[in-house]
Amino acid sequence: MPTSTRSVDAAALLHTEHDGPITPLRMSRPAKRNAINDALIAAIHTSFINLSDSTRVVVISGAGDHFCAGLDLSEVSERSVAEGMMHSRMWHAAFDQVQFGRVPVVSVLHGAVVGGGLELASATHIRVAEPGAFYGLPEGQRGLFVGGGGSARIPRLIGVARMTDMMMTGRVLDADEGQQLGISQYLVRAGEGLAKAFELARRIAQNAPLSNFAVMQALPRIADMSASDGLFVESLMSAIAQGDEAAKQRVRAFLDGRAAKVGKPG
Repeated sequence: MPTSTRSVDAAALLHTEHDGPITPLRMSRPAKRNAINDALIAAIHTSFINLSDSTRVVVISGAGDHFCAGLDLSEVSERSVAEGMMHSRMWHAAFDQVQFGRVPVVSVLHGAVVGGGLELASATHIRVAEPGAFYGLPEGQRGLFVGGGGSARIPRLIGVARMTDMMMTGRVLDADEGQQLGISQYLVRAGEGLAKAFELARRIAQNAPLSNFAVMQALPRIADMSASDGLFVESLMSAIAQGDEAAKQRVRAFLDGRAAKVGKPG
């Protein structure tokens, strides 16, 4: 049956499993450096819409030697303008589910994090990089423009001027440069990215779900507002979060000495 075939294809492209409150998603096109075709972008979108109720954090990674080499160009050359527009909007819908879905997302970056792969990474909330990660936006050299939300998300990490440089000149950033510029928040040793991502995911999963939701939903939107509007929204989110019963229990635990205080980094 067609539905069954699509389901099998999606499972082959995006491996999904559950580890308690953590749901790992692994892109599985290693022979194509995990380049994103229409089937994979649909699988990503569907997976985030249909997350298990028990999921508190998602960890997304790529099979093989690379995170994601971007758009599968074999699907681009014959599209009309209208088809190209709808294709871009399909990516927007998928990556909006990553950034503004139900739970935080941690990505593990290694090898190529290029084009649409960097757009996907920029939609995640916590990015862990390994030393072999490298970042590029080759669209300018291929007569293209970013279409997966990169123009809205990547400048928030590295600025408009640096993104312009990468697109116009083909400049590639290595893992150290990416860490310094804010593409990744963590840079770990080779082969340790997934372990670090799970360590962070377990920590994030312990937070009150409403608090995590408020952080991932409110912060990027407040950044787009005027200071006065942003402060008003902050007040609303603060009141909603502290009114949640889970938050009240955590505050009581802290006041009773049953919760750890913030200390110096180890």
